[in-house]
Amino acid sequence: MSEPTPRTDAVDAPELALREQLVTQPDASESFRSGFVTFVGRPNAGKSTLLNQICGTKVAIVSNKPQTTRTQIRGVLHRPGVQVVFVDTPGIHKPHSPLGTRLNETASSAIGDVDVAVLVVDATAPFGKGDQFVADKLPPGSVVVINKLDQANREQVMTQLAATAELDLEAYFPISARSGKGVDALVDHLISRMPEGPRYYPDGMITDMPEPVHVAELVREQLFALTHQELPYSIATRVTEWEWPKIRCEILVERDSQKGMVIGKGGSLLKRVGIAVREQLPEGVFIELHVSVDRDWQRKPARIEELGY
Repeated sequence: MSEPTPRTDAVDAPELALREQLVTQPDASESFRSGFVTFVGRPNAGKSTLLNQICGTKVAIVSNKPQTTRTQIRGVLHRPGVQVVFVDTPGIHKPHSPLGTRLNETASSAIGDVDVAVLVVDATAPFGKGDQFVADKLPPGSVVVINKLDQANREQVMTQLAATAELDLEAYFPISARSGKGVDALVDHLISRMPEGPRYYPDGMITDMPEPVHVAELVREQLFALTHQELPYSIATRVTEWEWPKIRCEILVERDSQKGMVIGKGGSLLKRVGIAVREQLPEGVFIELHVSVDRDWQRKPARIEELGY
């Protein structure tokens, strides 16, 4: 099997460890600033869409279903004299399984060891106990983003601004992560908050997510889009063979009945997934999809760990 390389267009290491293993030290005669910014919030607030908008490419998969993001995903923004590492996190929610508990732990662990924490709030949904629960975890100097201006009316936005103003945080930005409205002002503010520091990643690297993980995520994204009800939350994906240009990706479900649903009649759904994923990969790639039953995997902490969540 050929050795897969990290993507140069999408990161997964704790910030402290990363700070200790610097990729490049800037010239001592040059002033350089760098740091980490974490996006946190409730599920479906638009954190992944915001990450992709800032990076200008697809770093994180997105869907309209909660719990799409299952790990910390990092995207790197390069500007003259500045490098900002943005950390996307799973939506913090009331867990109903060991997987849900793990996702909350993953998100919460990304809040403390960063230069700026950003609370992303959905402008179309009332600010509730779940949002307050996340806000209570934020350190002083955090920033609030009111997202989805493209979907919310003026009254909804003003209501959210009034509600979040009581948090007494550093700054507030109404934006649309989907259209990009207001994002430049947010990015400029975050850049201004970066301290002097090294280059953590080489110029041009937007993420260090390994290619096999990226492909597995693309498969899961399509399954989220094409399956319904509770099935998406029972799905995990992983690349088991990487012999470029041939890739084999395993799709795990929790029940025998779910296996047939993922495959579809005559393999129709699986075929649609394969076509959609290949369209996002270099020409000539062949991807083989295989569905297996791994009973109750999201309720087994050891299995969750093995799958990289």
